[in-house]
Amino acid sequence: MGLDGVDLNLLLALDALLVERNVTRAAERMYVGQPAMSASLGRLRKHFDDPLLVREGRTLVPTPLALSLAPLVREAVAASEAVFRRSRAFDPLADRRSFTLMASDYVTLILLRPLLAKLAEEAPLQRVNVVPVQSDFAEQLRKGDIDLLVLPTEIAGSLAVPHRHLFNDRYVLIADPDNDAVGSTVDAEQFAQLPYVAYSAGPLPSIAESQLDALGIPRRAEVSTQNFVIVPFLVTGTRFVSLVHEKLARHFAGQVRLRVLEAPAPLRPISEALFWSPRNTHDPAHSWLRERISVLAADL
Repeated sequence: MGLDGVDLNLLLALDALLVERNVTRAAERMYVGQPAMSASLGRLRKHFDDPLLVREGRTLVPTPLALSLAPLVREAVAASEAVFRRSRAFDPLADRRSFTLMASDYVTLILLRPLLAKLAEEAPLQRVNVVPVQSDFAEQLRKGDIDLLVLPTEIAGSLAVPHRHLFNDRYVLIADPDNDAVGSTVDAEQFAQLPYVAYSAGPLPSIAESQLDALGIPRRAEVSTQNFVIVPFLVTGTRFVSLVHEKLARHFAGQVRLRVLEAPAPLRPISEALFWSPRNTHDPAHSWLRERISVLAADL
């Protein structure tokens, strides 16, 4: 079956309905009235010979067919948007765009916080939504759920999409200045005896912990957290030590009491990179934002 006689505006309506699962909110999302969205839903139901959304209590629940269509619809809409934006120039002071970036709390603090501050002054019309890194980052990038991904290449692995190196960072040991169990240097044997704050990256591997395991260095982990940025606050004023990225340690060293020492063993630095979908490579707005991020990263 071809597209003859099919109103492609229904694709946008279906996307809004599947995302919002609410006729009123879907109408608001598309800047149309609720009757118009209800009419679109009726036409979609007729086209697919399926109710698509059924009421359960006060909510609308997608049917199995609707669930199977959702990723295809999202990808089709994202591709269509890329097609029609590609030929347009982008003026950050006049055009309004919304971008979703996936990044760790560490990258959000070190890189994206300065970016957001810059954009607030230089391009106040632009909206940036930052979401935490999730295990399905490749799928979300492919579907267009996120526009840009900042991730260490060590975790990205063989992610086959365009990317650009941003910056490197190395691991350092942090301790409270009054921790008399920590000297001017700490070797691997001493480190293994110190109470340690471990970082667990949730569904993703922790690069530091993986390297320590590979080197056969045990830890006396007494605290574990999935929030990397909070680690310096768990160390200051306590007898704990931990391994963090040097840029993060230096950021907090002027705000909380921290000693920054060399790591107890040679650990490979991380390499943070910016990834995006091939369909956005030539999009003027995406190119502009990627360049802004790269410029800031070069100054870290």
